[in-house]
Amino acid sequence: MNINNLHIGSLGFFFAVCICGMLGCREVQSSKTEPIQTKPSEPVQIDLPEIKARGKLKAITTYSSTSYFIYKGQPMGFEYELLLDLAEYLNLDLEFVLVENLDELTQMLNKGDGDLIAFGLTITQPRKELVSFTKHYTTTQQVLVQRLPENWHRLKYHHIESMLIRNQIDLIGKPVYVRKNTSYYERLINLSNEIGGDIDIIPVPGNTETEDLIKKVSLGDIDYTIADQHVAQINQSFYKNLDVKTPVSFPQRIAWAVRKTSPELLKSVNAWITQFKRKPHFNIVYKKYFKNRSAYYRRVQSPFYSKNGGNISQYDDLIKQYANDLNWDWRLLASMIYQESRFNPEAISWMGARGLMQVMPETAELFGYTASLERPETNLKAGITYIKFLKRLWKNIPDSTERQKFILASYNVGQGHVMDARRLARKHGKNPDIWTDNVEIFILAKSESAFYNDPIVKHGYCRGQEPYDYVRDILERYELYKKVLLRDA
Repeated sequence: MNINNLHIGSLGFFFAVCICGMLGCREVQSSKTEPIQTKPSEPVQIDLPEIKARGKLKAITTYSSTSYFIYKGQPMGFEYELLLDLAEYLNLDLEFVLVENLDELTQMLNKGDGDLIAFGLTITQPRKELVSFTKHYTTTQQVLVQRLPENWHRLKYHHIESMLIRNQIDLIGKPVYVRKNTSYYERLINLSNEIGGDIDIIPVPGNTETEDLIKKVSLGDIDYTIADQHVAQINQSFYKNLDVKTPVSFPQRIAWAVRKTSPELLKSVNAWITQFKRKPHFNIVYKKYFKNRSAYYRRVQSPFYSKNGGNISQYDDLIKQYANDLNWDWRLLASMIYQESRFNPEAISWMGARGLMQVMPETAELFGYTASLERPETNLKAGITYIKFLKRLWKNIPDSTERQKFILASYNVGQGHVMDARRLARKHGKNPDIWTDNVEIFILAKSESAFYNDPIVKHGYCRGQEPYDYVRDILERYELYKKVLLRDA
């Protein structure tokens, strides 16, 4: 399967968050103002049969601390993990379409940029006019995110409580930052009507994440925002000076969405949700991202958490140096090293391969490297020298992207088996210069006697699934790295 986010709920009301500080603007919304809904273009006519014919499900999601991110080189996230399971259920490859401006979710879906909004959307009547919601997978309520008093840790509980907003009426005249095209914004409008006074609703740009606003409250840049309870609570584990106990909505349903022109896709996704929610894995994944506060705290503090910058390992500078020497994108080399060792310089395979690039001692010696392969720089030099050898070996593969696949496969399983697979591809009418859907078929076939006993095969049996998966996994992770890591970072 090729790979290229869901939010969660007691009594209260609904609230939302956004900021316009960078624009230097504030807009007060009265209770008579209707929330702006983005008028969608006519949805494209793409449903499950067309998606099946394409072979790939395009999932629109967002880059955030819970939906999708990179941590120590590993793509992670609630939506990320659920989408992997959904794609497997549908027997489709998976492409992640990361949205920068959350106001564009509906437009992107209806234009056909993606097939599914895999992001925790609150089901509301205005939204139901624009999209078809899947079955809800959880419920939540929206809460007010506010800052504790500066000396809160020295105060008694009742003193702290007296300084916080606990009655929604006290929001009259208070500045609350939210994105406009959100259920938070809608709820604030309705709440203003219910309490008979205007809340100072301050819109923020569509590319402002809820967690960014939560951080701004903690830093004192803004005073109030709204978040779904589970998101607010997990962020509170890092921002200790926040209070998230005041509800502003009733319990609401959270779901994904598809186009109104995709009823078959909707039916299949709903069947998957019903099935998946019965599995223990759903609760495991949910707790992993929304309940495990210590793990969240470690991630967001780590220098190798992608939202803290462009680093994924302590060896990034070395990787960039040697990738430049290869004329490769460093993110591709990083994905390969992650596949080999998870960036562990002391890793040793069952066959004796060692270090970051899992170099065999015999191969290292062949290229003149006799020092300890646990030394990161020595290991990288040996691995890169081997890759250079493979680049020369496969220089006649015309397409540079396909050439990289032959290099990766050869690094994993040896060039002899790859040459056998090319000969088999040629014999069976496939293109020996194309890896994808051509030579890769026959690297798989070399585990079957009818193929490895063919007279044109010189290197016998091969566990073909390993190099087949190896190439695909590296390239899939590389595509994910490209979405969140800068090439020249």
